[in-house]
Amino acid sequence: MLPALSLFLYTHRRMAITGDDVSLDQIVPVSRDFTLEEVSPDGELYILGSDVTVQLDTAELSLLFQLPFGSHTRTFLQEVARACPGFVPAIPDPEFLWLSRYRCTEPEPEPPTPRSWNSAPGTWPGRARIGGGGSSSDELRPNGKGLPVDQSSWGQNKPENSLSRQNKSKSEISNMVRSSTITVSDKAHILSMQKFGLRDTIVKSHLIQKEEDYTYIQNFRFFVGTYNVNGQSPKECLRPWLSHDTQAPDVYCVGFQELDLSKEAFFFHDTPKEEEWFKAVSEGLHPDAKYAKVKLIRLVGIMLLLYVKQEHAAYISEVEAETVGTGIMGRMGNKGGVAIRFRFHNTSICVVNSHLAAHTEEYERRNQDYKDICSRMQFCQVDPSLPPLTISKHDVILWLGDLNYRIEDPDVEKVKKLIEEKAFQTLYAYDQLRAQVAAKAVFEGFSEGELTFQPTYKYDTGSDDWDTSEKCRAPAWCDRVLWKGKNITQLSYQSHMALKTSDHKPVSSVFDIGVRVINEELYRKTLEEIVRSLDKMENANIPSVSLSKREFCFQNVKYMHLQVESFTIRNGQVPCQFEFISKPNEESYCKQWLRASPSRGFLLPDSSVEIELELFVNKTTATKLNSGEDKIEDILVLHLDRGKDYFLSVSGNYMPSCFGSPIHTLCYMKEPILDLPLETIRELTLMRLQTEDNGSQLEKPMDIPKELWILVDYLYRNAIQQEDLFQQPGLRSEFDHIRDCLDTGTIDNLSASNHSVAEALLLFLESLPEPVICFSAYRNCLECSGNLTASKQVITTLPACHRNVFTYLMAFLQELLKNSAKNHLDDNILASIFGSLLLRNPAGHQKLEMAEKKKAQEFVHQFLTHPEPLSLLSYSA
Repeated sequence: MLPALSLFLYTHRRMAITGDDVSLDQIVPVSRDFTLEEVSPDGELYILGSDVTVQLDTAELSLLFQLPFGSHTRTFLQEVARACPGFVPAIPDPEFLWLSRYRCTEPEPEPPTPRSWNSAPGTWPGRARIGGGGSSSDELRPNGKGLPVDQSSWGQNKPENSLSRQNKSKSEISNMVRSSTITVSDKAHILSMQKFGLRDTIVKSHLIQKEEDYTYIQNFRFFVGTYNVNGQSPKECLRPWLSHDTQAPDVYCVGFQELDLSKEAFFFHDTPKEEEWFKAVSEGLHPDAKYAKVKLIRLVGIMLLLYVKQEHAAYISEVEAETVGTGIMGRMGNKGGVAIRFRFHNTSICVVNSHLAAHTEEYERRNQDYKDICSRMQFCQVDPSLPPLTISKHDVILWLGDLNYRIEDPDVEKVKKLIEEKAFQTLYAYDQLRAQVAAKAVFEGFSEGELTFQPTYKYDTGSDDWDTSEKCRAPAWCDRVLWKGKNITQLSYQSHMALKTSDHKPVSSVFDIGVRVINEELYRKTLEEIVRSLDKMENANIPSVSLSKREFCFQNVKYMHLQVESFTIRNGQVPCQFEFISKPNEESYCKQWLRASPSRGFLLPDSSVEIELELFVNKTTATKLNSGEDKIEDILVLHLDRGKDYFLSVSGNYMPSCFGSPIHTLCYMKEPILDLPLETIRELTLMRLQTEDNGSQLEKPMDIPKELWILVDYLYRNAIQQEDLFQQPGLRSEFDHIRDCLDTGTIDNLSASNHSVAEALLLFLESLPEPVICFSAYRNCLECSGNLTASKQVITTLPACHRNVFTYLMAFLQELLKNSAKNHLDDNILASIFGSLLLRNPAGHQKLEMAEKKKAQEFVHQFLTHPEPLSLLSYSA
């Protein structure tokens, strides 16, 4: 592909190429990067989404191929014009000679544009990417409260079809969404604005401070809807839910939960239900307006759709979408949240759709899910030098979903009687969400409208009758809409009984939301004033800051337990940009177990920022800390742009743990790990796997690690019939307790829920530096999956301790399957969960590709369906 060119579209017919001397007269406020692929051989340029075709003359075509693409020699005034749509033709170009010094003098890559749609690499220019966000790294980072997350392994990340224009007619493109002549994503580079490094950051900071000088509040109508569809396909028109109001909304935020309950969707994230419900929603939008889809994001069965009216498309920018799974091990996507954030005019908005933990007694788990979503949901900013945005960093937050909070009153008949009497306020006194919000455990600062409709769960599918199944679930207001922010007025909050597809009823809330709209003339004047004032500053001034603290000591650091220390950077009289930088010959500014948040930023004169140093030891870093190859010691270098460096020292001590220790090491540890001298732990951890059976002076090892035996024995005695075992997360505080019991040997004190112990077992297996099936046998296992005889032969080649652990785990899983009528587990579920833990890709410990993941599942599956005469009693610790 040839380099992109930034072009300005002249009114009706002309195209000018931005350069130093381009005139700003009669420029229509439509600019974006065009590629030469969009110019036909005869010089016709079709502008996607605008129904405009521009004919370039010979000179312009020639100039297209002659421009110095990387020079970026636009003046600052031209960039002001790019940022100010509606430039009045009658006003002559002002001659700001003082702006000449702000020309970019060195070539630099074209950065993402602050007021543009975000395009995914490899997609056609301007096409938004559909799919979940999440880190592409396998590194586990703290979620702010405890358990780590590896979102990317469970998130949906599926791009939209990115066919070239040659393969799509204009009508096909314009009909992508019902009755829409454009798609929002086609506005990919509207109102783009060149960056100017530190000075640009200063300008933006001052613009934020002076926002009220150039904006005014305008109300827009938002529709927010949530629907748990219980794995069903759409069977009825959605207009009674989506179009019940006479006035067409300006913005639609539509969320679904339990889109697909199949195992394929749960483990492999692929489902035809996404397209079915997307089509149903598109056909159910208000008939009196034309809408364009902004974004679709899905995590297993949690899906969120964002639409806007066609005329608002140009004013939507900075679109990002992310997912957070809060299921087992803090990452499975059967529970969690998805979110879309965007800027509408000059107001930042975040829409969150969540499905929290089920069951009446699990309100603490729901609280934890909420906190996890808040702390782990992070959106990349257009400016890569800025830290990620969290949900709370938005002007308006709309939170919808199946929050699963129940009604506490145990008397189901009493609840139904109050509903029949429409005594909703009396019933609301028993609502768990009300109680948790009042206790400031969740949704602090959020508002919810009065509940004037009957509970939306649980009904017999296809009817308005309460649940008549064996479980006879009590009615509850599971499906809710909350909001946070200024200038928000709720106009309606209701359920929609007409829809009977699911065991839930859909809920909607309509808002008038005051959005800050830019007055372009005032914006331009404000911008000019800011740049003029900056011009008066002496460039010779050197920034200087003071730090409230430079030495940090983290005491008794434990596996997967977050510790945080903070300090304040206070700036002097010169604006400055700060960043933690790498030391010589090091790739990162800190060790893997440490993170500074934010790690970079900008400070105006006399301002300050609090920096948090987060220390979190996970599976990646625990082994070297156990062995003493690494220590809780580091030096951070805080660098000021055009200023000096500051040095911060980090120290502490790590409490060795069975988590992150090799299997053969644990087999030789007959005492709890915290009862052993550090030198003994070091020697055993560094001992090569091959030496375990070499007849050395070491005592004969145990058959399996005692810690593994403790966990499995607990589950065997207490959870063999536990429903949803290995599928429902435990509590974070209980994991800390389980870890401490294993590391100190105080197993008599082990008291935790079955789900917490099951999750601890999975985390133990995940933390093994060498998986149960050794890296050296990985390829052989995949090649012989489906061949039981060959697979057994591979297992016999494993070192004795690894072979024993594999056999022991298979025996335990077979016992679980014998009780499947009670625990509802099946061989496919267990093979999927344990396949990716027992077999791991040796290439950099990467996550398994989908094909490899299925082969790993098949390898484990055959041992579950062809059990050997094994006994859990044949192995001892």
